[in-house]
Amino acid sequence: MLNGEVLTLLLVVPAYFLGTFPTALLVARAGGHDVLREGSGNPGASNVNRLMGWKAGALVLVGDFAKGAIAAGVGLAVGGRLGAYVLGAAAVVGHMLPVTRRFKGGKGVATAGGMLVVLFPWITIVLGLVWWVIARVLHFASVASLVIAIAFPILVAVFGFSGWEIAFTAALAVLVIARHAANLRRLLIGTELRTDSAVPPDLEGP
Repeated sequence: MLNGEVLTLLLVVPAYFLGTFPTALLVARAGGHDVLREGSGNPGASNVNRLMGWKAGALVLVGDFAKGAIAAGVGLAVGGRLGAYVLGAAAVVGHMLPVTRRFKGGKGVATAGGMLVVLFPWITIVLGLVWWVIARVLHFASVASLVIAIAFPILVAVFGFSGWEIAFTAALAVLVIARHAANLRRLLIGTELRTDSAVPPDLEGP
């Protein structure tokens, strides 16, 4: 029989392609929108919410969250916590850099959240609520995402998890923050889109 490590490695590619599933594109297309050309141009829940309302945005959020949770859950079953990290991260990378769409994917926050709820359920739930409050009050999903990305590895360290898990979550946070570089620039110059607004993509940038 194959051991956990070998099974985990064999499942990396399927987990990556699970991450490439275009949830936002399909939901937006069903509503007559092109999420890549409208709003912020980002294929994620926040942009779908901006274009089509909270129900459509929630559907995308659940779908993207499920991709990370399924991959990490399978990884946990076959390879323990390390397997959950490896397959969960593969799904996150697939969401961010899908080979099926010329590596033009989403920011990875929801998919990373699905992965992390398997590994750190209470931390993820609490920070999910923090994300909701910040996004609700400030109307900037990007600010909420950046806050929880920074807070996550800090809380993992505070609650005494091992050094390699702290390092892994920190690396994931850096990846998420890097995907928000354009949002950071727009926040600094005051042109970042609010979650309750929609403008042509040429006014916001790529």
